[in-house]
Amino acid sequence: MQHWIRLYFQVPLFLRLLGTVLIMMSLFGMIIHSIEPQSFPTVFDGIWWAFVTGATVGYGDYVPLSLWGKVTAIILILTGGGLVTFYMAMLSASTVKHEEALTEGKVDFRGNNHFIFIGWNERTRQLIDMMGQQQLQDRMVLIDRTMNSFYQRLSTVHFIKGDATEEETLMKANVCEARMAVITADPSKSEAQSDQSVIHQIVALKGHQPDLFIIAEVLTDRQRINAERAGANTVIRSNDFMSSLFFHELYRNDPVQPFELLLELLTARQFHEEKVPVRFINEPIIKALEYFLKQNCQVIGIRKDERISFDLHADVKLEEGDDLLLFSPLRQ
Repeated sequence: MQHWIRLYFQVPLFLRLLGTVLIMMSLFGMIIHSIEPQSFPTVFDGIWWAFVTGATVGYGDYVPLSLWGKVTAIILILTGGGLVTFYMAMLSASTVKHEEALTEGKVDFRGNNHFIFIGWNERTRQLIDMMGQQQLQDRMVLIDRTMNSFYQRLSTVHFIKGDATEEETLMKANVCEARMAVITADPSKSEAQSDQSVIHQIVALKGHQPDLFIIAEVLTDRQRINAERAGANTVIRSNDFMSSLFFHELYRNDPVQPFELLLELLTARQFHEEKVPVRFINEPIIKALEYFLKQNCQVIGIRKDERISFDLHADVKLEEGDDLLLFSPLRQ
């Protein structure tokens, strides 16, 4: 007996209460059916009456008429009514508690094939907004140690509070089942500290899933090689990128605005690399330009023997093994 009692209390409270309500209502349904078989022709009719009475709904479609039937109803109201009320209150409280736990980043993510974003900042926010504007339904897990709550109310974003270098945090984010990870630099730290933190996070992620594709942001060029050695597949040097934009902005020709132009291009288009189609081998590149233009793609460069050239001439001949660099519609 003690063994069964121990098993009962090991079951989650929600399931214990639900099981108790079902058993009690079924028991009262069988009792009332046995006492008044004419008023309650079937056991199910008795169970229906027990649920309606215990929940204080009281439709009145089935009513006990005998003395013992009414005594049974009184006992049901005194016991079952309180139990059902407590169950509903507990269910409401559990829902609110789970909602708070989600907001505070305490709930484990159970999905797979998802994106992991590490660090909540303006870059991460804009990235999530862009994915939403493109109506992409990819699941995203956001890991951040600084936020106490995540109030964005985004159905596709699951928040995990914690340090991305800690085992418990990565397990909560289900890194082993993730598709890709994006690590952003921490603006609250110095450049050297931020880059070191990024490298540590790369090592931690690769330790959980060696095949995970990682995009990492570093602030200093000297840490790029260390990020690549740690396992980052793509390293974005944000300072170098911004410096180049500043340079072009300083020496731009009016009315062209390099920053706005580049932002518009990258929002609507993406870089794409493709082998030279067989039909264009030993043909001038102008034919490939015309072909891809009809496909709504622009050829912006060519890769020959691992060397990339953006200096395209109409008489350049395409060879077997060449790759064309294209600007194509987003997510083609």
